[in-house]
Amino acid sequence: MSVGEGEPGQAGAFGAPVLAARIRCCPEDFRVEELDGFEASGEGEHLLLTIEKRGMNTGSVARELARWAGVPEHAVGYAGQKDRHAVTVQRFSVQLPGREAPDPALLERDGLRVLAQARHRRKLPRGALAGNRFVLVLREVAGGRDGIESRLAQVAARGVPNAFGEQRFGHGGGNVRKALAMFAQGARGARMGREQRSMLLSAARSALFNRVLDARVAAGDWDRGMEGEVWMLAGSRSVFGPEPWGEALAQRLAGFDIHPSGPLWGRGTLRSEASCRALELAVLEDAESLALRAGLERAGLEQERRALRVLPEGLRWDWPDASSLRLSFSLPPGSYATAVLAQLGAIEDAAT
Repeated sequence: MSVGEGEPGQAGAFGAPVLAARIRCCPEDFRVEELDGFEASGEGEHLLLTIEKRGMNTGSVARELARWAGVPEHAVGYAGQKDRHAVTVQRFSVQLPGREAPDPALLERDGLRVLAQARHRRKLPRGALAGNRFVLVLREVAGGRDGIESRLAQVAARGVPNAFGEQRFGHGGGNVRKALAMFAQGARGARMGREQRSMLLSAARSALFNRVLDARVAAGDWDRGMEGEVWMLAGSRSVFGPEPWGEALAQRLAGFDIHPSGPLWGRGTLRSEASCRALELAVLEDAESLALRAGLERAGLEQERRALRVLPEGLRWDWPDASSLRLSFSLPPGSYATAVLAQLGAIEDAAT
């Protein structure tokens, strides 16, 4: 599969592709490290473990930790899912009330290392991270170096459309079709397992957001405000507006203190107004979008917003050899490295 397949939301914001390449030719070509959202308290019944894993998904590590500690799986926490075909560093928590932890050395093997441990008072909840740091190596790069570096400079200066990645949508975008089927089943669909239901609701919501984002990219205003824009504060989920455009808003937008936003669909009235609201409704008036909207509303989700752009912090690049490009950058929680790669060109994922 290539970056950008599946649901829309990977549209090019800077013009024609500047390269073709392959990613994840080996797990070391895709390295992700969680940026901790808090310091361990140093005491409590939960053990925080910082683990480096290679070629393993997050769920399998969580199950292994439960067996190691002799606890049920629900006693293990983690902030977010990490790719299997990668080298990743992330924290897990294991609840050990009144117990000493088994020897962490018993966990270690090829592909799994314990880097640090500390006690903490609470279970590690989903989303409890400050972001992710990526080091990615593209192989078999075809394209002019000057054009590639010029595109990367544009990305560093303007950010990229904050699309949901193909991971949300499953193979070939199949999770959206499954969500439509779930919604069509009515009460029967509502009895689906909690984890699977949550996954399909997220896919439906993400698909609608990506469709609005694609329209904003096509109009060239994904990183600028429209009349009736709702603004999101950088590094938070707080929104404000609409309010009249002025120099203060312009300076905050240019400084990446605020971002334009798009809808995460649910019950209630869209907060956007004027031409911004008209665009969002027009994009989501086709039969499939209407079915997804109705299903999300019946499921009880509320209207929320998501930033339309994201800035890859500290974007750096170098050339390990004539046909390899190494990129390093950080993204906030919920943003995808594939959104950055999609602005470069066609990148084949060798792991799929």
